[in-house]
Amino acid sequence: MGKWCFHVISTYLIFYETPAYGAHHFSLHPWNSFDQVNAPERKPKWVDELHQKQPLLDLDTVILAINSSAAADKVFETCMGPKKSTVCFSTVYMFLAFTWQLFAVSVASLSMLFYVIVQFLYRLLKYASDSWVYIISVKVFSSSRINIRIRCSQILYWPIFLQDNGTRSLSSVEYAEKAALHKHSMWSSLAVDVLLGNLFGLALLYHAESACMWVQKFASDITNELLRSGCVWLMGVPAGFKLNTELAGVLGMISLTAIQIWSTIWIFLGFHFIYFIRGLAISGIIFGVTIPAALIKDLIALATLHVSTLHWLISLLYSTQIQALAALWRLFGGRKWNPLRQRLDSYDYTVKQHIVGSLLFTPLLLLLPTTSVFYIFFTIMNTTISLIYILIEITISVIHATPYIKIFLWLVMPKRFPSGIWFEIVSVWSDCIYSHEDISSPADKLQSEKGLTGERASVVVSFLHSNFLTVGQIVMPHYNKILSGKPRTLVATAAYGVLTGRRIPSTIGTDLPIFPWMLISYKEYWRLCPDSILACYRR
Repeated sequence: MGKWCFHVISTYLIFYETPAYGAHHFSLHPWNSFDQVNAPERKPKWVDELHQKQPLLDLDTVILAINSSAAADKVFETCMGPKKSTVCFSTVYMFLAFTWQLFAVSVASLSMLFYVIVQFLYRLLKYASDSWVYIISVKVFSSSRINIRIRCSQILYWPIFLQDNGTRSLSSVEYAEKAALHKHSMWSSLAVDVLLGNLFGLALLYHAESACMWVQKFASDITNELLRSGCVWLMGVPAGFKLNTELAGVLGMISLTAIQIWSTIWIFLGFHFIYFIRGLAISGIIFGVTIPAALIKDLIALATLHVSTLHWLISLLYSTQIQALAALWRLFGGRKWNPLRQRLDSYDYTVKQHIVGSLLFTPLLLLLPTTSVFYIFFTIMNTTISLIYILIEITISVIHATPYIKIFLWLVMPKRFPSGIWFEIVSVWSDCIYSHEDISSPADKLQSEKGLTGERASVVVSFLHSNFLTVGQIVMPHYNKILSGKPRTLVATAAYGVLTGRRIPSTIGTDLPIFPWMLISYKEYWRLCPDSILACYRR
């Protein structure tokens, strides 16, 4: 008796939208390293078995081929040269080419002038880097110096960013999209920064006198109502605590003297403060909002220098007193700190050492509440100022790190940010069994003699779709990069500094787009500028 032999023929028809640059493409993974789903700690057994199986096809290769199909055709046409047409030699085409070339020369001339001025100032500052004026200026205006260098580098690097990235970026739509976003990220950040700077600068310039009066009144209220009143209150009986009168008087008089000296200097500078407000507004209009923000941060540090100095002096007194009390307490327990091994060792003290330690421990312990009260007061003031520094620093970093071009493109066309693929099964059907009529090989003839040969055909039709990133998934990786767990370290460091009297950090250390300084010849830079603009026109 013969037997049936079946061959299963499976046909998969996948319909998809042809990827095109600036419209749509496919991607198996999100562009940014963003975890969409938190994986459980313990995975089921079948998940591990599934990962151990050999995949039937490499989806990465398939998606790359889909994204490269249309892009490779365009690259091939570009390399072969455009088709000749009489339209190319029309008057309109020649006028547009001439206008674009004139625009390229004009922009290159302005950039060249800026390049010459910036390089001259850079060499001048480098020549004067050993002078004490330069060293003090760098320490006082450190944040402004960093942001001014970033802005100058962004303006200098624009022809580098507009250069062609080669045929590899054009061989795939996904590569072309990533290269374009990287290329346009810098000028979009610069444009938004300048736009915000114009809004801030025009508003500040219009209300310059009101802003000047408000700042002077605010500084006067802080000095009189908070600092002076606080020091006088601490010299008495603060919150009902009985402090050491002599030590409180000394600390209070030192604080009041420093406040009075700084207040006198501030009154003298207040007559010229209106010019600084106008200069701040003009700098925002020309260079963007990050430059005046950095200047405000540095000037707040300069205006509160007396508070920082008093906090440092009282912190030094408080930390020394705490360390002395800790050492004397270890003396009573017969232990000694070993700085080489970083541990406590046993030690036999003499009677004289115990007596001297007792005589020192008692007054230090009794004077600790007075020192602690002044330390807490100035720590609160200094911590508030440090929080303002950190807030301004985070604002500057967020302005630099926000992907404005990605947000704009996501609002216009979310399809440009794919995140994974999925198949929509439209139809599945199977044909009935049918026999082979054409038998050519000897094995088939032998098989046909034993029985019948048939095939079962199955057809699957599906549409290929993409998931898309949300605006939060696009933006958050950039913000996580500038912070990267630094707030936790800052809180731990600040808490340890408050308890031990150490220095409290006034900066969070966020990441900024630092570029290496460009030092090329003027001729080379002049050649790069028009070539970059004309390359954009040719594309």
